Amino acid sequence: MKKLLFLCLVSLFITSCGSSRKTTDTTVIGKGTTTTSTKRVSKVIKTALTYEGTRYKFGGTDKRGMDCSGLVYTSYRSENIELPRVSRDMAKKGVRVKLKEVQKGDLVFFKTNKNRNVINHVGLVVESKKGGVRFIHSTSSRGVIISSLDEKYWKNAFVEVRRII
Repeated sequence: MKKLLFLCLVSLFITSCGSSRKTTDTTVIGKGTTTTSTKRVSKVIKTALTYEGTRYKFGGTDKRGMDCSGLVYTSYRSENIELPRVSRDMAKKGVRVKLKEVQKGDLVFFKTNKNRNVINHVGLVVESKKGGVRFIHSTSSRGVIISSLDEKYWKNAFVEVRRII
C-alpha cells in the first residue's frame, strides 16, 4: 500500500512540475527607448511599409489583402512581438501615451463607426514631427496607405495612442 501511495505521489509530482505551455520569444515591452527598441521599431515600420499599396481584405494578413489590424499584427509579429488580432483588443496592450509624446512605432486608435462607440481602426506611426503625425494603415476604400493625423476625418475619429515597444 505504501508503494502504491508513493508511486501516486511521484506521478502527481512529475506531471504537475512540468509546464505544458510552450514558451515563446515574444514580448510586449511598452516602455523604454533603448537602441534595441529603436532598431525593433525601425524593423516593424520597414515591414509595414512593404505592404503599402496592398488591397484591403477583411481578415487579411498578407500581400493578397490586408486589413488595419492585420497590418499591425503582421508588422509587429515580424519582430516576435505578439499582439491581439483585433484593433479593440490591441488598444488594451502596451502603455498609453499622450498625443504630444507620440513616437515612431506607436499605435494610433480610432472610432470610425458613428453607430458604435468602440475602437475599430488602428494605424502604425511612421513619422512624428512637430508638423504632424503620419501613420500607415489599411482602409477599405484604398488599401494600405499612409495618412496624416491632421486630416479632418482622422482627427475627428482619433481616440488614443499606445506604445508597444
